Amino acid sequence: MSFDRNLEDRLVRYCAVDTQSDADSATAPSTEIQYDLLRMLQAELTEMGAQDVTLTDYGVVLATIPATAEGPTIGFLAHVDTAPQYNATGVKPRVIRGYNGGDITYPDNAELVLSPTNSPYLGTKQGHDIVTASGLTLLGADDKAGVAIIMSAAQHLLDNPEIPHGTIRIAFTPDEEIGRGVGPDLPKDLACDFAYTFDGGELGEIEYESFSADGAEVRIKGVSIHPGYAKGKMVNAIHLAAKIIDMLPQQTMVPELTDDRDGFIHATDMEGGSSDMRIKLILRDFELDGLEQKRDILRKVCDAVQAGEPRAEITCTITPQYRNMRYWLEKDMTPVDLAREAAESLGIEPISVPIRGGTDGSRLTEMGVPTPNLFTGMQMIHGPLEWVSVQDMARATDLFLALVQRAAKA
Repeated sequence: MSFDRNLEDRLVRYCAVDTQSDADSATAPSTEIQYDLLRMLQAELTEMGAQDVTLTDYGVVLATIPATAEGPTIGFLAHVDTAPQYNATGVKPRVIRGYNGGDITYPDNAELVLSPTNSPYLGTKQGHDIVTASGLTLLGADDKAGVAIIMSAAQHLLDNPEIPHGTIRIAFTPDEEIGRGVGPDLPKDLACDFAYTFDGGELGEIEYESFSADGAEVRIKGVSIHPGYAKGKMVNAIHLAAKIIDMLPQQTMVPELTDDRDGFIHATDMEGGSSDMRIKLILRDFELDGLEQKRDILRKVCDAVQAGEPRAEITCTITPQYRNMRYWLEKDMTPVDLAREAAESLGIEPISVPIRGGTDGSRLTEMGVPTPNLFTGMQMIHGPLEWVSVQDMARATDLFLALVQRAAKA
């Protein structure tokens, strides 16, 4: 069965809904607009006949597809929020059918071009149906492609009860992009033996290793005084913030200069004024000792700037976010092996590379629910060149179905 049109329809509808999360918000979910898609999914799951459809008080849609055979209870997750780093308001998805292998231009941004030059994976997708935004926003395939895949697979299973599978639990989470998608109640409420996130990229990706991650906030309080009478008295917090940024390892340990297994220190936001500044950073490494090294670097830089200007007040707060899921999954590779076997049965070559990021599965795995990450096809995420192949999404849907049937036979 071809899932192409069902997936395309779902993706276009879901991406048009603004669901951007906000790291500065204290609510859960962080933005009220995420409920627009969460409630839509709740209604669609109910209409297609899923059981136990619930929207929790912490903003997760949960549902059950009842078992038709013996087998483990498997969870499938995707997140509804889109990244705060780029405009996600007014997304206008469009479909380029039968992509011809050349440049893709954008109706709302004449200077923007997507091509195999800046996205080599696109060059392998001639003849595919490519979904992009219009040039002024991200698309939101991260992770609405995952949402569409799970919804299409769920509908297929509910419409075809003769397909053998164990109990399936579905969860659509908010706030994954800001590291708050998995609350303390989710592992218990998900109630599964193991799970998968559909939040990966290229065809065949089955990932069980992610960054370990911390977040950091540096606050600089200067000494404020009228600039006309400031000599010997003013301490400008902006100048101290600039010193901190300048003293960090800008030539070796930033995202734009690292790849593979390199970690980084990334300043994501800086705001304030001459009397008070705030710098927000993220620290990433695949190993805990590497992460500790980056914490030490940041603290020592702050201490050095503080020592040079004792009249200022500089605080550095570092908060754990998630840990490399490999630490737990390598002890029992059952869900990884199951996904690899299912992929191979479909003629898809499994690819396992470290995720230079994290997923809800990173937190879930740490909290006791083993949760590898599976491909969706999404590419160039968090920016205006984001795109996805409908046919890649269809192969991910095939993987979902092959996986649950294989588990039922185990």
